[in-house]
Amino acid sequence: MIATSYAAPNIIVFFTSAILILVGALGVITVRNPVHAALSLIMTLFGVAVAFIAQSADFLAAVQIIVYAGAIVVLFLFVIMFLGVGHDSRSDVEPLVGQRAFALVGVVITIGGLIALMASSHWVTGATSVSGSLVKGNGNVKQLGTAVFTTYLYAFEATSLLLVIAVVGAVLLARRERATTPEAKEEVRS
Repeated sequence: MIATSYAAPNIIVFFTSAILILVGALGVITVRNPVHAALSLIMTLFGVAVAFIAQSADFLAAVQIIVYAGAIVVLFLFVIMFLGVGHDSRSDVEPLVGQRAFALVGVVITIGGLIALMASSHWVTGATSVSGSLVKGNGNVKQLGTAVFTTYLYAFEATSLLLVIAVVGAVLLARRERATTPEAKEEVRS
């Protein structure tokens, strides 16, 4: 039997990051205001960055803050502000009848499946370190950068293209035609 001991600061950092992640995630799905939901997402991403720092993954923590909290969430906020979400929306009308029950069934199945997978794997999380899979001699950051910009360049660029297409599609779908003639303005009012 292998005995492991945990230092008090490690436990405090772990529980702090876990609380940040859980409170932020709950805020994302429970808050009605989309701007507040995006701010809750930033709290979740910050908690994940703290967890990365606790695991000595400083590069991943920096990427988490700079790329996700700094760029992606700012893009989300830009789209939210650009579309003006939340000003004229009617929350009492359900666009797809029965979607809440269907979503609840999906959540229950997903959580049940995750619990079943974790129980069947004896609650282990996998290898203690994946850094051994990288070739020794070069820094991990250098190898990661080389892999992203050589081997996986097309997948990386395709992902960025899909994000841009999704933003443009969201803007076009939410855009409303403006009435220019008096007859068209009267039709919009009725």
